Amino acid sequence: MEPLQLEEKINFNKEHFIPNILYVSPKVKVPLICMEPGQEIPPHGGQSVGIFYVKEGKGVFNLDNRKIDMEKGSVIVVPEGSLRGMKCIERMVVLAMSAG
Repeated sequence: MEPLQLEEKINFNKEHFIPNILYVSPKVKVPLICMEPGQEIPPHGGQSVGIFYVKEGKGVFNLDNRKIDMEKGSVIVVPEGSLRGMKCIERMVVLAMSAG
C-alpha cells in the first residue's frame, strides 16, 4: 500500500457527517473524521480499542458519559467496550483508528 497524503483526503460535508475510511481490514479500521460545528457522532458501543488524534479544530468527546475536551494535538484512547461519541465545536479533523 502506498503512503496516504492526509491533506488530500480531508473533505467536509455541510449537510451531515460522513467518515472517509482510509483503510479497513478484518482487525483494523482507519477513518478520517471531518466535521463542521454542530455535527456529531452519537455515543455508541465499540468492540475494539479506539485511538482518536485531533489534527485540527475543537470538540467534545463523550467517553462512557464523561465529557473530554478535544483540541488540536490531543489524543484520546478508548478501551474496548466503552461508549464513545463526539461533537464538533470548531471545524475539526480527527484521524481515528480502531483495532481488535
